[in-house]
Amino acid sequence: MINPQNIYDLLVKNSIELFTGVPDSLLKDFCAYITDNAPSNRHIIAANEGSAVAIAAGHYLATKNPALVYMQNSGIGNATNPLLSLADEKVYKIPMLLMVGWRGEPNVKDEPQHIKQGEVTLDLLAAMKIPYEIIDTDETVAVKQIQQLTIGTKTKGFPHAAVIRKNTFSPYTLKSKRENAFEMSREDAMQVVVNSLQKEDIIVSTTGKLSRELFEYREHTGAGHKNDFLTVGSMGHSISIALGIAPNTEKNIYCLDGDGAILMHTGAMATAGVSGLKKLRHIVFNNGAHESVGAQPTVALQVNLPQIATAFGYKNVWSVSTLEELLKVLNVFGSGSTDGPSFLEIKINTLSRENLGRPTRTTHENKDDFMQNFK
Repeated sequence: MINPQNIYDLLVKNSIELFTGVPDSLLKDFCAYITDNAPSNRHIIAANEGSAVAIAAGHYLATKNPALVYMQNSGIGNATNPLLSLADEKVYKIPMLLMVGWRGEPNVKDEPQHIKQGEVTLDLLAAMKIPYEIIDTDETVAVKQIQQLTIGTKTKGFPHAAVIRKNTFSPYTLKSKRENAFEMSREDAMQVVVNSLQKEDIIVSTTGKLSRELFEYREHTGAGHKNDFLTVGSMGHSISIALGIAPNTEKNIYCLDGDGAILMHTGAMATAGVSGLKKLRHIVFNNGAHESVGAQPTVALQVNLPQIATAFGYKNVWSVSTLEELLKVLNVFGSGSTDGPSFLEIKINTLSRENLGRPTRTTHENKDDFMQNFK
């Protein structure tokens, strides 16, 4: 395994001093080391991977030094546009080092949303003509690979990529983890919300632990899964999925979202807010962290999400941080007397169960069950 500190020191020694990106579980140890040790103005956790590429471009324009952009391979899609239309050698020719977590690597067990992405990761980099190296777990070899990639991006003037397999970095525990004192966990708050729904109400749940917690709660209560669409991939798009469903049913549509997800594609809130869809309900569970991939912080507790929702046209907007407040709001949140689109922010802590499982039904089974609602 590779010591995260040694790679960080190597990059800084080579004048790569800005680190930006979206956290990934395969990179969590390296990202945690950056969070603890990089100066605060030299580490920017971006809203999405495309923004991270643009931040890296701005850094180079001001300093003539490349930055490091980290991401899960699923983020290549968000990054493709600025990589090809901004940083590419045929446009502005901007060097940067990409560090890409290789989820879904062929012949390595992983979740279904990562399988196709893993199969095509190297092909996507090759199609974009981005030189890459699959980083070895032997640190001596890895240091040489990253050194060569750094030299390559500097001398050739366009992005190069370090592809990171599972268990490449040795463990590092985040010391500056941002805690908050909110009384409810995400799982507790989710259960309170689900208990308040009518039997026929439909849920679209976001990427990460929230969907896993929802699945386990449905198993625990024996309620079945036909009313729930679990957005296991495509982070940030749950509200748009709900927006596509809502005009095609008279049932209430609840989007259970996360703060990192909604920040990734905030513009979708504008489309939802002005849609006029009266039965669309958008709930954001806000713990100010990318909790599913190492608890790296988001800015969601530092901005006013309810004010944003109001500006985006949501008809009714609430924010709660206690169980008492949540129960009070839920009495009116889903009632016919409050036409939507409606928005509710629930401020929660970062606690979650260590033994949280994963859905035991396949994504195809989830889709087929869910579509029975519309026959």
